[in-house]
Amino acid sequence: MKTLILVDIQRDFLPGGALPVPRGDEIIPIVNGLLGRFDLIVATQDWHPPDHASFASAHPGKKVFETVSLGGFEQVLWPDHCIQGSRGADFADSLNLNPVEAIFRKGTDIGIDSYSGFFDNRHLKSTGLGDYLKGRKADRVFVAGLAAEYCVYYTIMDGLDLGFEMVLIRDATRAIAEKNFELALRNIRSQGGRDILSQEIFI
Repeated sequence: MKTLILVDIQRDFLPGGALPVPRGDEIIPIVNGLLGRFDLIVATQDWHPPDHASFASAHPGKKVFETVSLGGFEQVLWPDHCIQGSRGADFADSLNLNPVEAIFRKGTDIGIDSYSGFFDNRHLKSTGLGDYLKGRKADRVFVAGLAAEYCVYYTIMDGLDLGFEMVLIRDATRAIAEKNFELALRNIRSQGGRDILSQEIFI
């Protein structure tokens, strides 16, 4: 079953949001144009409680984009973003959600960040996405969304570990930093993942 995961296409990750991905809004027309080409479409949603441990505001004296140790793992500190129930946590206004069959929320544990749509960053808890896709007999899984070198990348890597054929749609994602995206692409390819452009997907 040809499946599409839409990763975190939310207001806070768009220009003008709390944690904007440069040109992140450019992917929305591309994504909307792809929806009819898939048998199954699901989405992930960053859904943080206030005072989440990944927020710089939760660490007095620390600044945004500095790093700290969180549970023994290096954690980038982010601006407060995608807070549960906030306008910034909403999906982009122009994103067509009608074909989306299920939404998987992540980052809900106050003490653990969650980039991947499948697991938290320490792999202590599953979002249920992997079991859902296996239950629906998904095999080829395409990924679009934000941000390319964080949530999109880790979703693809976890999907590969779970045995799915994972395919990044390059023009349907944007990165915070392009140099980090290039490194992410090399890692995806080295682990057996693929990357294509949207026009290479056929109905």
